[in-house]
Amino acid sequence: MRLDSLKADSIVKASGQLPGAILPGHRIVAFYGNIRSKGMGILGREPKEQMFRKFEKVLAEWQAADPSLPIQPALHNVTITAQGAPGKDGKYRLMNSKATIEEVIGWAKEHKCIIFLDVQVGLSDLEHELPKLEPYLKDPIVHMGIDPEFAMQTKGVRPGKKIGTFDAKDVNYAVKFLARIVSENHLPPKVLTVHRFTQGMITNYKNIKTDPRVQIVMHMDGWGDPTLKKDSYHDYIQTQPVQYTGFKLFYEYDIKPKNSHLMTPKEVLAELTPKPLYVQYQ
Repeated sequence: MRLDSLKADSIVKASGQLPGAILPGHRIVAFYGNIRSKGMGILGREPKEQMFRKFEKVLAEWQAADPSLPIQPALHNVTITAQGAPGKDGKYRLMNSKATIEEVIGWAKEHKCIIFLDVQVGLSDLEHELPKLEPYLKDPIVHMGIDPEFAMQTKGVRPGKKIGTFDAKDVNYAVKFLARIVSENHLPPKVLTVHRFTQGMITNYKNIKTDPRVQIVMHMDGWGDPTLKKDSYHDYIQTQPVQYTGFKLFYEYDIKPKNSHLMTPKEVLAELTPKPLYVQYQ
């Protein structure tokens, strides 16, 4: 691992990026949810073909808003999901079936998307959950997301009772896990999205260690009116930088506050600094 890391670092110093890196040469635009759930996001809420027609329009809007960066379409499927019931082992999480995971990866390939397998650990932890996804991560189109909102081990309560947290050491574990898969399977760099919308969701951010084999996106996924969303992006993403940045738009919740609206691609690009290179719709 150390030799691989040194080799990767030397390539990056010479060329700026490892071969096949998606960021910063593209903007990733993703539809989020779970294909077996209508309540978790746009991915799964509508019939497949209807959803992809909507997705094509969104991709075109983003490409028109910034023609300088090619758009990389993505599906972001919550694959290990926090649960309200403890399950047999008391860990409050449930993994999609092999058939479901393979189906959503198939959707991505049909539509020339990359795919993120998202992880909500409940009362488990990344060390026990991420290895379950390793067979899928050997595919170059498969990337990963981790969601501290539902990481409840330090809170000691079931998901949904409090907002959970990851420390830098948890993010670093995920980075090392992905870096090893990249090296062992001779893959292009993986993208790792880390959800965040409060101060406490990520602790000791300065201790997060970057690796050229893994591209870290700190992703602002709070909902509300545009002013609140922009303030959260500034406070938790812009002022506590790690590597790349992301921003989430909620079809249902962003429009709920009075006089609110769903931000357009042009608004996002004009009003956020730095301009996010990962954009997700739920």
